[in-house]
Amino acid sequence: MSKINCLVVDDEELARDLLENYIGRLPHLALFGKCRDPFEALEALSTQSVDLLFLDIQMPGMTGMEFLKTLRNKPLVIFTTAYSEFALESYNLDATDYLLKPFSFERFVQAVNKATDLLALRKAAAGYPTPPEKVAETPAAKDFILVKSEHKVHRLRFEDISYIEGMREYVAYHTPNGRILSLNSLKSLEEELPTDQFLRIHKSYIVAIGKVAAMEGNLVLVGKEKLPIGASYREVVMGRLL
Repeated sequence: MSKINCLVVDDEELARDLLENYIGRLPHLALFGKCRDPFEALEALSTQSVDLLFLDIQMPGMTGMEFLKTLRNKPLVIFTTAYSEFALESYNLDATDYLLKPFSFERFVQAVNKATDLLALRKAAAGYPTPPEKVAETPAAKDFILVKSEHKVHRLRFEDISYIEGMREYVAYHTPNGRILSLNSLKSLEEELPTDQFLRIHKSYIVAIGKVAAMEGNLVLVGKEKLPIGASYREVVMGRLL
């Protein structure tokens, strides 16, 4: 794939220089620029879009998280900070990874690998045109779903899906042959999947009703997996499965 365009935003010069060094050691990364604060970064992003943002959190004038919330077209983000208490909030902002200073080159590479995989998945999904709407299609007649993943379009039969897991902007289809990761949302899938075969049990899970082996407290057993039942879904789940 083409080089990944990166921007570093950090108020510490040593941190900027370290990231520049690390980025330069990976041939598939290209450093677009280094910014001392979010205001410099906004100016830089007004001239060119970037694929990957290395973003400090605690900076004068505006925090990295506040800055990220201002962006309309967000690149992938790897937070770089000395403060561990922001980790949970960073993932609520769909951060790709969270590097706690001081971090090693090996840990940096792990984070970049995540971003590289996500970018490849995005480009693969974007490479397939959206099919035109079908006239008078009967959803109940379909017994499969088309899943775009890793430069392929999988024809995934409903009967082969055990459960579907939401992972921020991606979903993972769990099948007997392994996991298939695709760019999608559980909300969209709820509208596409037949309701007589699939049930949303949690904000992060849809299960195949026929694959549910048992219920145990607030858990649903699907094969060897125990999946949680969300409080807001419990009444519907109990009514459908019991």
